[in-house]
Amino acid sequence: MLENKVAIITGGSKGIGFGIAQAFIEKGMKVAITSRSQSSADEAAARLGSKDQVIGIASDVRKLEDEQAVVQKVIDHWGQVDAVIANAGVGHFAPIQEMTDTQWNDVIDINLTGVFNTTKAALSALKASKGYLITIASLAGTNFFAQGAAYNASKFGLVGFTQAVMLDVRKDDIKVSTIMPGSVSTHFNGNEPDEKDAWKIQPEDIGKLCVDLLTMPGRSLPSKIEVRPSRPDKK
Repeated sequence: MLENKVAIITGGSKGIGFGIAQAFIEKGMKVAITSRSQSSADEAAARLGSKDQVIGIASDVRKLEDEQAVVQKVIDHWGQVDAVIANAGVGHFAPIQEMTDTQWNDVIDINLTGVFNTTKAALSALKASKGYLITIASLAGTNFFAQGAAYNASKFGLVGFTQAVMLDVRKDDIKVSTIMPGSVSTHFNGNEPDEKDAWKIQPEDIGKLCVDLLTMPGRSLPSKIEVRPSRPDKK
């Protein structure tokens, strides 16, 4: 069902994006992963599969023209775009008294405006393929916490953005969902994944969830999905 379908995954060189790419490639999909660094994108692509299965593209989601170029490169290479996973994200955490405007702008520009740019760039291609847009939000998009002003704002905004876009484009046969993970074992915010993270959601778990969404019957749309570790760490 997914064989030879084409996906773009922003922030796909590591973490959740890399796990989603692995899951798609296992199903026979062709995948373009993006990173701000061409070398990082190329290295990750080489680890994921052969050049006929996966390509790496440098793009800064903060720039609409970069995201438009990604979509055009993928269409030039494979002729279509069937799924877009807006995954790129960052986090800066500090009390509001200490948070800088640079930190605030970085989080909002990547986590929220970046998804706007990715979405705008991909809409025509997704309309042509009757494709799927999946945004990777967070439980921080519904649960606020201290020192999370920028991150909470970006993820609350992303959840609202995605749900509104879903209503805007479903008449064009584009499906839109947002996934809101809890604790995931990645390098996010300086973490080094190891055995201490075994209790967390793993990147491949989010990959499986994305595969499940892409293979849902066309009449059904799980528009917002919260996913948590089944056995939280006991502290």
